Amino acid sequence: MSEVWTVLRRELIYIWYFFEIQLRQIFVYWVMGMAIGSLVSVFLKDRIHGLFAGMQKKKWGILGIIPACLLGIASPLCMYGTVPVAAAFRKQGMREDWLAAFMMASILLNPQLIIYSAALGTAALAVRVISCFFCGISAGLLVHVFYRGREFFGFRDFAGRESRDTHPSLPVRYFLNFMRNVKATGPYFLAGIGLSALFQRYVPQDLMIRVFGGNEAWGVLMAATIGVPLYACGGGTIPLLQSWLLEGMSLGSACAFMITGPATKITNLGALKICLGWKRFMVYILFVMLFALVSGLLTGLFF
Repeated sequence: MSEVWTVLRRELIYIWYFFEIQLRQIFVYWVMGMAIGSLVSVFLKDRIHGLFAGMQKKKWGILGIIPACLLGIASPLCMYGTVPVAAAFRKQGMREDWLAAFMMASILLNPQLIIYSAALGTAALAVRVISCFFCGISAGLLVHVFYRGREFFGFRDFAGRESRDTHPSLPVRYFLNFMRNVKATGPYFLAGIGLSALFQRYVPQDLMIRVFGGNEAWGVLMAATIGVPLYACGGGTIPLLQSWLLEGMSLGSACAFMITGPATKITNLGALKICLGWKRFMVYILFVMLFALVSGLLTGLFF
């Protein structure tokens, strides 16, 4: 019994060692991400959505998907918050290709996740931002080409959530938003670090290199596939990605994971299923997987 306890204690010490190191490495990015995310949500959200609404007066044509995509990235809302906003824009006459670019970019990226991703290094951050931007652009282009003159989104059955940022005092509103961020992301953040510590302790580095190393189609495909079940929260996957990149995962594989993960997050899929219907929902899943594969392979050519 004493030998079992000795082995268990030793393993716990190793796991805590990896846990503590990674916590120190990325904790500041987590706090900064929540601080900036809450700042954007409380003070800039209405301004961002106002800019998007104002685009309806512009005659930019298909080029409007570019600012729509950028505003989607800047929007701090989750998908259940984005859909009712998009529904309101659609009622006001917003083009569907602009909406597609806005919503796709909003699914994949937000100011908070950008700060989180800085913990992965400059190259990984650049890959994430660039790939997500072009994914939004591609979604807008495809809707423009194949659904011109036809309805792509169906918002009639969606019941959006009311905003909780309603306190009359802005400092209090900011504090409450920040604490909601802590409550929403904290468990996933710590769970991600815990999983990362277990990977570092028990998964051999050569296995990671064989599965995710290089930029071969197999590694990218595997990363795109595991992004579907493993992704629950952006902050929670940063520790895993950081660990995997250190263990030998290629940037191409990381790129594929960073696209399929948020795009197939269960809450995002629930919202999208309601406003797309089954047929267009399956087209969306196919688009995401193909774009992740192509982006992962292309990343290997430039990084």
